[in-house]
Amino acid sequence: MIMTPTFTVNREAKEIVMERVFDAPRDLVWKLWTDPQMIPKWWGPVKYKTVVDKMDFRVGGQWRFIQSDSHGNEFAFHGIYREIVPFEKISVTFNFEPIGPGHELLEVVTFEVMKGQTKMVSKAMYNSIEDLEGMVKSGMEEGYNETMERFAKLLTQHS
Repeated sequence: MIMTPTFTVNREAKEIVMERVFDAPRDLVWKLWTDPQMIPKWWGPVKYKTVVDKMDFRVGGQWRFIQSDSHGNEFAFHGIYREIVPFEKISVTFNFEPIGPGHELLEVVTFEVMKGQTKMVSKAMYNSIEDLEGMVKSGMEEGYNETMERFAKLLTQHS
């Protein structure tokens, strides 16, 4: 199975679909994906340090991650957990704080068992084509690919 992540932009539906198959069982993928102690080890590009400011992992709970670069600049992201189906699905709102209110997206991440591997599909749904285009132009695909490589490496360290 190909382990390379896919990144598909669907402008008509105003969504971006990202997929990756991990060579690890779903329970391990879920554990590392949802553990606030593990998030800083894989979330975002390696050039940023990630801190979990808040992660109340329950429906209605809030999350907030802060990234900083080598110059001390900070970029924060936050949202609310809308749906959690253990080992199968997480639905969250996602806000990039520097942009401000009104640009929230909904992200739905699913985890599917595939013969000892796990297929992760993340669908980001935008309110406007402008928000979608802004994320694409920001380098989202490169950041996503690097993030998934970091996550895959972390999985091998814990399997």
